[in-house]
Amino acid sequence: MYIAENWKDYEVLDCGSGEKLERWGKYILRRPDPQVIWDCDKKSGDWKKLNGHYHRSKSGGGEWEFFNLPEEWSIHYDLKSCNKTLTFNLKPFSFKHTGLFPEQAANWDWFSSIIYKERIKNPDHEIKVLNLFAYTGGATVAAAAAGASVTHVDASKGMVGWAKENAASSGLGDAPVRYFVDDCKKLVEREIRRGNKYDGIIMDPPSYGRGPKGEMWKLEDSVFEFITLTSSLLKEDPLFFLVNSYTTGLQPTVLHYMISTALKDFSGTVEADEVVLPVTSTGLYLPCGCAGRFSSNQHK
Repeated sequence: MYIAENWKDYEVLDCGSGEKLERWGKYILRRPDPQVIWDCDKKSGDWKKLNGHYHRSKSGGGEWEFFNLPEEWSIHYDLKSCNKTLTFNLKPFSFKHTGLFPEQAANWDWFSSIIYKERIKNPDHEIKVLNLFAYTGGATVAAAAAGASVTHVDASKGMVGWAKENAASSGLGDAPVRYFVDDCKKLVEREIRRGNKYDGIIMDPPSYGRGPKGEMWKLEDSVFEFITLTSSLLKEDPLFFLVNSYTTGLQPTVLHYMISTALKDFSGTVEADEVVLPVTSTGLYLPCGCAGRFSSNQHK
């Protein structure tokens, strides 16, 4: 398992009966989680000390109920690989989200360590990273903090703006990051035509989505083709390639097979596993999707 276990400002306090109880800094939120199909005692003190509760509607969607929760606040994450502290600005918005997927810290730690070690070994090597479906920039900030030049791509103008705020809050406002509001496939095709190449590629595609002009995306129908297309942007001796998935049908073995097939011409190691968060009350782990990882054998 890839365990996001280094948080100080975030924790899953408990989970059960379709919901999880989380601490985000000093605020406690209660949100639905479809993978939580076991029961727990929700009469304990932690479940009653809420600052926000997202109520899911039986007809789809839902709405927030707030209790002394600010409109926006920040939490921090210590990126141990390069001794940097990242700052993320949070604000609850539609469909239960807060603007951050904390389980992705397990991936931040992994690729930031690869980037930082390469920077130490080859200080003159400009490490170029492409972050696709980049959301509010958690991976972008982690890669930039480790010393990479990042191309950040997301179809939502609002999310790209939020990513810029997170970079600035993390002291990376002047870091070499290019931000694009664009359909990821179209940008990849454009980069291929331009002959651009990258040392590392990160993608966190949604199960379903739309581009800026209404382009439809369904993960199972498109992901292997897209992985294969995007792999042509890798340099001859790349550092890493990461695919994250929240789609139930894409198990770790499926990701492993797709990445191994698409990157068969590159020398490296492929692995895949569940991404999880520790649960404080039980000592067990909450599943949060899975990730497939390629890393070069020559840069270890």
